[in-house]
Amino acid sequence: MKAPWHFASPSFSRDLRFLQEYSVIMAIRPLPSSLTGDDVVCYSPKLLAIEGVWQNVDPLDYDLPLFMIQIIIIVVASRALDFLLRPLRQPRAFAEIIAGIILGPTLLGQEHGFARTIFPPQSILTLETAAHIGLTYFIFLVGVEMDVALLRRAGQKSMAIGVVGVVLPFGVGSATAFALRSLVSEAMDSVPFSLFFGVANSVTAFPVLAHILAKTKLLNSEIGRICVSASFISNGIMWFIFIITISVAEPEADPLSSLWITLSYVAFLIFCFVCLRPIVLWQLQRIPEGQPASDFDVCLLLSIMMLAGVLTEAIGFYSVSGAVFFGLMVPDGPIRVALRDKMQDIVAGIMLPLYCVTSGLKTDLRTINEDWKLAGVLVLISVLAAFAKVVSTFIIAVMYTMPLSDALTLGFLMNTRGIIALLILNIGRRKGVISEESFALMIMISLFMTAVATPVITYLQRPFRRIVGYKRRNLQRSKPDTELRVLVCVHNTRNVPAIITLLEISCPTKRSPIFIYAAHLVELAGRTSTLLIGHSSEGDRRRPIGISDPQGQADHVFHAFDNYEKQAGGVSVQTLSIISPYSSMHEDICNLAEDKHVTVIILPFHKQQTVDGGLEPINASLKMMNENILAASPCSVCILIDRGLSSRSRLSRDERFSHHIALLFFGGADDREALSYCRRVIENPTVGLTVVRFVPADKPAGSPAHSPATISIVTGDGEEGKLDDEYLNEFRVRYAGNESVVYAEHVTSNAVETVSVIREMGDTHDLYVVGRSQSEEAATLTSGLTEWAECPELGPIGDLLASSDFAMSVSVLVVNQYVARPPPAGGHAAGDDGGHRTPLQRLMSHVNPRSLATAADAGMPQAAARI
Repeated sequence: MKAPWHFASPSFSRDLRFLQEYSVIMAIRPLPSSLTGDDVVCYSPKLLAIEGVWQNVDPLDYDLPLFMIQIIIIVVASRALDFLLRPLRQPRAFAEIIAGIILGPTLLGQEHGFARTIFPPQSILTLETAAHIGLTYFIFLVGVEMDVALLRRAGQKSMAIGVVGVVLPFGVGSATAFALRSLVSEAMDSVPFSLFFGVANSVTAFPVLAHILAKTKLLNSEIGRICVSASFISNGIMWFIFIITISVAEPEADPLSSLWITLSYVAFLIFCFVCLRPIVLWQLQRIPEGQPASDFDVCLLLSIMMLAGVLTEAIGFYSVSGAVFFGLMVPDGPIRVALRDKMQDIVAGIMLPLYCVTSGLKTDLRTINEDWKLAGVLVLISVLAAFAKVVSTFIIAVMYTMPLSDALTLGFLMNTRGIIALLILNIGRRKGVISEESFALMIMISLFMTAVATPVITYLQRPFRRIVGYKRRNLQRSKPDTELRVLVCVHNTRNVPAIITLLEISCPTKRSPIFIYAAHLVELAGRTSTLLIGHSSEGDRRRPIGISDPQGQADHVFHAFDNYEKQAGGVSVQTLSIISPYSSMHEDICNLAEDKHVTVIILPFHKQQTVDGGLEPINASLKMMNENILAASPCSVCILIDRGLSSRSRLSRDERFSHHIALLFFGGADDREALSYCRRVIENPTVGLTVVRFVPADKPAGSPAHSPATISIVTGDGEEGKLDDEYLNEFRVRYAGNESVVYAEHVTSNAVETVSVIREMGDTHDLYVVGRSQSEEAATLTSGLTEWAECPELGPIGDLLASSDFAMSVSVLVVNQYVARPPPAGGHAAGDDGGHRTPLQRLMSHVNPRSLATAADAGMPQAAARI
């Protein structure tokens, strides 16, 4: 028989209330003679560690094994529900609270054996202690994530929405609760009850809000940016109101105690800024630039955070209030990344679910059936406060000329509940301000408010995103004198020089400017939330929490585009970071392009050039991402295969031009789009353009005239051929006499002759521009290339030029035009036949290089002439 634990206290009423709160009164036995009649002795047969199953004991009779079993059950139950609710795109906290309700007295807790075995009353104290530590760490991380500078930079719209969105629902909720307090409980203190209900109904849960914005793909929109800024502001005001609420809600306190508690908290804040912050800054300044924070730095910061929690507990507040404000003082830098990398998994994966599930364990929905009048009053209070929050946000947004659907979406986003609301309700229940029935009902109301947010927002936004479009989705339909919007995607610093050179070639001018959205793509591994951060200035280069960048790739990328904007005329640049798993990054890129009304997306090839001139893959996932973008893009797409575009200048052919570009025209929508791009390039006086048209042997080729005024006509039989002829001949008429443009036609009958002509052109150009797919009339010219393609997303000609087997080392731009039809199906790479040569090598072995006549003034094979 194990020795009992003795608990004795002369303050019977206080300890009895404490024990009843956690339901840990196990047995009261006759008092030993050494104790007085005012003492209470509670016996517990539990010990900390097990002595072994061979001692004929039950492991669940010991605290440590029981605690481990509880963690396993909680994590498995919450993750299982999160998986089942994933199609509904609900936040994980929603599933964790539901798991606690299922494990609690509402469902499984009614089974007497399960409750006494897995969640016995005496184990709840240990479970809640660990849960509160996890909550403290989580709130600290929330404070670390919050950018105080964002509050200073917030515009009037975000400031107005943040202030009104918390003050008005707090006033409505508190006033309604005060007016109806007699219908709830005569025994409750009216002022604390009203304040707690006002705060609980006015809070905006920032972590849940960020999750919903990511799942609905609104982080990159104006709604997402306004909502994040407004939630920061509203949370700051909410914490101030919450501090006052806690100070006035202390039971059995004299009137001056609330004032002393508030003044003590103010002194704590001063102590943090005057004493703790300088120590932290001094320690973090010792971290070498570009190096990650050490374990000592992280442990020091967490220890100071726990000290802040102890001080706020001693003052009369809860440890979370000290943790969140200390988190706000953590400066930007490697320490933020280290904190998130080292704490995210254990805090969000194990410790925070303990708090959500323990809150669910205390939620007994059976108590709601006992008093329907109470339920009706609480629902009325919550509905009125939520209505005030949504309507006030809606009115402010409409006043700032936001569309009605966006304004309503913003209102529902600001009304989301989460961990903070759960914390407020738990504190109110512990202080006796909120009854058990009220607590259970308010938990369900908060879950309902959060659950309806995602489907309502999806309904309000997605249909409009499909219906409300824009006309200039490709270059062919864009007017030459209007702004061209381009979304360029960059994986690393090696992609930047070639893309900037391509933009320079594209001839931005004040008459025809280019607005560039430069997106740095960062893989988010191991998580499902997507982040998109816009950087409006060099001072706003705050790296997202949890995303390491040891080589400073993002800073170099952003600075390069900033310098290009300063040096070039007619260019505007907005830099962004898209942080997402590669499996879903194409959705973020396409949504961003649609939201910004982009005309063309420029993607880097998934391979980069090596020292020996070959191409090696950067990441296997990038190829699939490019294919997904081509399939789902709302505008035209260009893929750039860089082979030193920024460093190559073909001065040997014509010293008047710093860049020489060749367009290979076979016909079709993609080739017409490529020609549309080249029409813009021609306006650049430093660029020379050569247009090479490939004509099937069964079509009559126009005789190239040596006179600039003579235009050759090639008549196509089908509709696509007529469109090609009209567009190409209009191009030649427009640029007749332009010495920077050379036109040539080649008659070929099969893929072998086509490859021979392209091979004859050699490395005489900096950049080859080709369409991704060709017209059906030109199918015979590329027949067989598709089946042998290594990268079918480039099309047959693009894959040919990008192949390492092709004896050309020149950059290639593959153009895919946006049309209202499914993209052409690409072939798949086939394997080798067992020999040492690839299929393309076998094809090249059959090509007989011919000595073709060249035009004297163009240096081009066969029928070439200057337009």
